[in-house]
Amino acid sequence: MAPGQPSKKKRSGSQRCTRPDAVATLRDIRTRIGSVKNTQQVTRAMKMVAAAKLRRAQEAIFRTRPYANKIAEMLYHLVHHGDFTEEVHPLFTQRPEVRGALIVVVTGDRGLAGAFNSNIFKRTEQLIASSYRAAQEAGALYILAAGRKGQEYFAKRQYQMVDDFGGVFRSLRFSVAQRIGEIAADGFLAGRWDEVKIVYNEFRNTISQNRIVEPLLPIPADRFLTPVMSAGGIKDANYKEQFVANYLFEPDGRSIFDVLLPREVNYQIWRALLESNAAEQGARMVAMDNATSNANELLRTLRLKYNRARQSAITTEILEIITGANALEDAAT
Repeated sequence: MAPGQPSKKKRSGSQRCTRPDAVATLRDIRTRIGSVKNTQQVTRAMKMVAAAKLRRAQEAIFRTRPYANKIAEMLYHLVHHGDFTEEVHPLFTQRPEVRGALIVVVTGDRGLAGAFNSNIFKRTEQLIASSYRAAQEAGALYILAAGRKGQEYFAKRQYQMVDDFGGVFRSLRFSVAQRIGEIAADGFLAGRWDEVKIVYNEFRNTISQNRIVEPLLPIPADRFLTPVMSAGGIKDANYKEQFVANYLFEPDGRSIFDVLLPREVNYQIWRALLESNAAEQGARMVAMDNATSNANELLRTLRLKYNRARQSAITTEILEIITGANALEDAAT
């Protein structure tokens, strides 16, 4: 056997050991780059969809806020200036002891919205720990979840669920708020629960939300104001002092009050649903924008890694060629 032959075999073995690994590494990186590009296209599209939905949700909540505020203003005016000889209404009655409670939790139907849903879960569990631990231990704490994520989260943790409102945001209608209002009022009047509170994300702007715990029943003696309401100029002073002027009611104050009261409960729930819907679209738009930006950063990193691996493979091949050429020269001499 010629002296140069072993060197040739050694060089061939070197090629078989290094080149397939380098090719596999480059192929893996190219595959990852393609996957990240596809993901980036999806997140960019989802951001655009969320932006379009956010515009419609903002229009809906901006139309609803003044109406809901005016109903509440008229109702409290009647409460403080109406000539009611008997109890105002059972829905205003504060129970001496809170044995049972209903928490209406408003979440989204889908994820991919950052901490939108998890913040509501945390806030609800904080409320339970601080105010309703005894009711929970007595089996008198109930959860009504508007939104599929909330329904799944609390049902999985063995909370007592009231009805199933998962998926309501696919086609949000006022009838949903009416149904929730009926359930809350009927259970309160029947003594099933002594308090009803609603937990939701209030739409503040595109990038931020307020986590609100609002008393729903019994209707508070002084109106509850959210940060957005307060910022909008709605006063939280005593309504007896605000409404110094009185009005003539036709047919009478009690009849108008009886019409306004269910509308007040339903419209506060409806406003909370619309606030949450707008907040969710804003949170999703921000989350998808961040995901798109992160994909850009990941693509830069992967391209740099690909170029380095490619350069390393080329350098290795050059060294192998030089080594083989030197081995042939040595064999020839």
